[in-house]
Order: sequence, then C-alpha cells, then structure tokens
Amino acid sequence: MIVCADVGSTYTKVAAVDAETGRLYGTAAHRTTIDTDVLDGLDAARERVEAELPSGASTELLVCSSAGGGLRLGVIGNEPLVTATAAHRAGLSAGARVVAIISGYIETEAIRKLTTTAPDILLLAGGTDGGDATVLIEHAHTLAAASASDERLRLPVVLAGNTAAATEVTAILTKAGLHVTAVDNVLPRIGQLNPAPARIALREAFLKHVIAGKHLSDRESFAALVRSATPDAVLSGVEVLAESHGDLVVVDVGGATTDVYSVLTPDAELSGPRREVAGTAWRSRTVEGDLGLRHTAPGIVAAAETEALLEPGEAEPLREAAARRAEAPSWLPDTAAEIAVDLRLTRLAITIALRRHARGERLGGPQAPLRGGKDLRQVSYVIGSGGVLRNHGAAAGEALRQAVCGDTAGGYPLPENPVTVIDTSYVLGAAGLLAHHHPDLAATLLDRHLSHSV
Repeated sequence: MIVCADVGSTYTKVAAVDAETGRLYGTAAHRTTIDTDVLDGLDAARERVEAELPSGASTELLVCSSAGGGLRLGVIGNEPLVTATAAHRAGLSAGARVVAIISGYIETEAIRKLTTTAPDILLLAGGTDGGDATVLIEHAHTLAAASASDERLRLPVVLAGNTAAATEVTAILTKAGLHVTAVDNVLPRIGQLNPAPARIALREAFLKHVIAGKHLSDRESFAALVRSATPDAVLSGVEVLAESHGDLVVVDVGGATTDVYSVLTPDAELSGPRREVAGTAWRSRTVEGDLGLRHTAPGIVAAAETEALLEPGEAEPLREAAARRAEAPSWLPDTAAEIAVDLRLTRLAITIALRRHARGERLGGPQAPLRGGKDLRQVSYVIGSGGVLRNHGAAAGEALRQAVCGDTAGGYPLPENPVTVIDTSYVLGAAGLLAHHHPDLAATLLDRHLSHSV
C-alpha cells in the first residue's frame, strides 16, 4: 500500500493507494500543524486513513509539501521579455512561487528587492547558448559580492543560462561559498523554451536546501519523506492525465493561492516564425497569490471589482466576508449562507485565475501588450481542485462550470465543449507523487477517479 500525502499551507491531505491495482482505499485530512510540528498533522491524517486498510498491510509513504510558503524563488535574467521571462515560466513549472524577477544589470534596488522578498533559491538565466555572456557573468560577480556582505543572499543557485559561460559563472559563485547547480539553458535559442532541466534541479534544491531549512518539523524524518513541492507534484499528475485525455486545464483553489495548470498540444504556427521570443510553455502553471479563499480572500474581491464581475451592491458584504476569512484562515463555514459566500468567492477566483492564465502576462509594465496567452478552445477536460470544490457536491460543480464556460467577457478563447470534473478524492497530487516510480499506478488512479463529469 502506498500512502500519498500533501502537507499543504492549511490542510494536510492523505490518500492510500493499492500498490498492485491502483485502487484508492481511502482518504483523510487534518489541519496542517504549522504552529507546532507539521508531522503532528501528517501523523493524525495518516492514522485515519491507515485505519481503513486491510489488517497488517505494509505502507510506503510519499509526501509533497507547500507548507511554510512552499518554494519561494528569485529569478534573474538578462532581458525582461526574453531570458527573465523564460526563467520565470520554468520556475512556475517547478512548483515555485516566484517572489522576485530581476533583469538587466543588478543595481542596489534590485539587491534590496531580493533581500526583502526572501527567496529560498535563485534561478539564474541569461543569454542564448553561444551568445553574449557579459551580463550573465556580471550577474555572477554581483551576487558573489552581495552574498559576502549579506547572509540573506547566501542562497543555493540553479544556473540555467548560456552554457558557454556555465563553467566561469559556476566558479565565481562557488568561490563565494554559494551552492550552484548548473543545467541546460532554459532558452537555448530565441523562441525555444526548455524548462525541464531547471525544473528537475529546482526540485532537488528544494528538497536538499529548503524543506529542512524551514524548520517545519523537529524530526529529521520529514525532510527525508518529502519528494517535491506540492504544485510540482500536481503538474506531474496533470501531465499523466493529459496523456490519455488530451488538452486539459486544472484549477486548484487553495487557502492562499489559486493555481491554474494547462497541458496543450503545441501549435506549429506558434512554434515557427511567429513564436514568442521567450518560448511558449505548452505545459504550464500560473500562480495567483491574491486569489486564496482564506489568507488572501480580500484580493479576490478587489480583483473581481477590477474585472467588473460583481453584481450591484455585492462588493461591500463580500469584502466584509473576505476580511473575516483572512483573519481566521482555519475557519470553516457553518451555515448555508456562509457556504454560499465560499462558493461565490470560489467562482470568482476561478474566473479571474483562468482569465489571467489564458490572456497572458503584461511584461514590461501595465501598458505593455499581453504575451504568453493560451488558446483554450481545444481543451476537452477541466478539473477543479481544492477544499471548497471537493466538499460541496453539485453546487461546487455548477460553480466550476459557470466559471469555465460562462465567462464570455473574459477576453480569451473559451473551451468549446469541455468535460468538467472535480478532484473529490485529491488524486492529482497523489498521482504526481506516484508518476516517477509507478507511472502505471498513477494512470490507473486518475482513470478511476477523474473519468466522470460533474
């Protein structure tokens, strides 16, 4: 038996999977005990699910985690529209929350931004392979000097820039005492995005340097148990599902963020002369840090007002309800009226997150054109995930359908005729944990539990 666990920012969820058949034996959840020791909550959830297993069954435990803020990443690149953007997209695919993006020559203000945003890891990119390495090498010297004077910048570095300069850059940073992992360029040529090597290196750095460093548990076993950041595991599960279901989108509404994942069939036209200089991420993730149902609930209301999504007279009571949720993130609704508010906030969060994911990014300022948008017309599957969607049955299914298929004013091509599914048993994260060593089990698990529409 394999027990897959996600130690989330608010709740710890576990799922027990038969290692022979891929059958889901049971699931359980417990509040994440970030205030004491995260293994307390994990142990409690695990005990509940293991009580449902056959007597004497042995278990293997696989864990992903986003507790304590997950993986906080600082990105440094040459140009904001090219290598910095490519690195940003690679970081998101690795399950990171990108807290700082620096481009061009690093001035004092940029160093201050890195220290105040407190990333766990730096992703250093710059230049295409064989191109001018001047800025990348200058970045290495600047980081080396800054880390010597400020221990907050003595961070592990994943180097994914011009491979011709990798040896020199690695030597500069290593001499300064920084741990460096050099991998293939995230942008080897203009328009060719290559996120996989950086994604793998960031995952390994997260496990080696971040999990233990966050002091989430006094027991050393926690660091040994964690296999990846939660969003990285979910994207791996999404990729497995896409192998059998084609183009799809997942919207995961959490307490602190709403994440959107998409796996799309590459468009030959967009891979040719019209391609984006920073490359197109056909397997991508966006993170909306202002659209959580608890910690950042007021951000949902503010964004909904900006997007003109609220009904007349709705803003003020919704603002008050969102503020109460932000003040007590562990609170659960106890009346039909409060459940309705949660579902309204959920629908708004999904609508806004999908708009942002599909319309793309305004790189270079608020007046810059949108870039990196997604055409979702061929998406055949849309999966909703998150506690509110899992716990409220038909009403949650209707909120998901309305948000996905009814947003005709969103400014992006909607899915034309998608099947909508809610991950009620939290199998996407479990499948992602299984995907590396047990890919057939992962596929079977997803087929069993995400094949029925809502």
